[in-house]
Amino acid sequence: MGFTSAWAISCHTYEDIADLTPRLLPAMRADRDTPEAARRRQAWQRAPLPDHRTWYENYGPEIESFRELTAPGAHVDELCGGRTDPSFHVVDDVWDGQSEDGIFITVHSKEYAVSSLLHALGPTRAALLPGWCGTFLLTPAQAAASLPHVERAFTFTPAERAAAEAQDWLDYSTGEESVLDGPLRVWRTAARTGMGLCGLSVHLG
Repeated sequence: MGFTSAWAISCHTYEDIADLTPRLLPAMRADRDTPEAARRRQAWQRAPLPDHRTWYENYGPEIESFRELTAPGAHVDELCGGRTDPSFHVVDDVWDGQSEDGIFITVHSKEYAVSSLLHALGPTRAALLPGWCGTFLLTPAQAAASLPHVERAFTFTPAERAAAEAQDWLDYSTGEESVLDGPLRVWRTAARTGMGLCGLSVHLG
């Protein structure tokens, strides 16, 4: 079955974050706190996956577990798609009206951007990122305080950058920002402008 997914990080005022919190935070916590999620994350941290170009030849339960871990969480996905609350939809209520500087969004068919990003970063760098597998809600103070950790996660030597790019399997159009570049750019924008951040991974169709 085909699907289209999106992952976005968007800047918001303190007031906007406060408005989004009672809707989004319970769903984010529900996805994070399932026993399966914790087990899958621990398994990946203990045994990071090999080069993704070998997966189709040696597809096993550890790869399936990682894909389940990094797919959009069911609670957030249902809320953002308007299925839990018909009055709320991520496109209209979170992403609409954002300036180019204030959002990073990447949309893919039959792929999950968060899966590719976390595999490219590896568990040690991924552990520096706030939230749960690409989903988070941060006040302006929290966004600014977390910036040094995010900078560490996305700062590479030339060799490290080449290795990370080789493990990012997403297809990008010419000039399109990659998952290795967009998040840090938006984090820096938020810290510079005193904004909070919302990260969401969802199915669009």
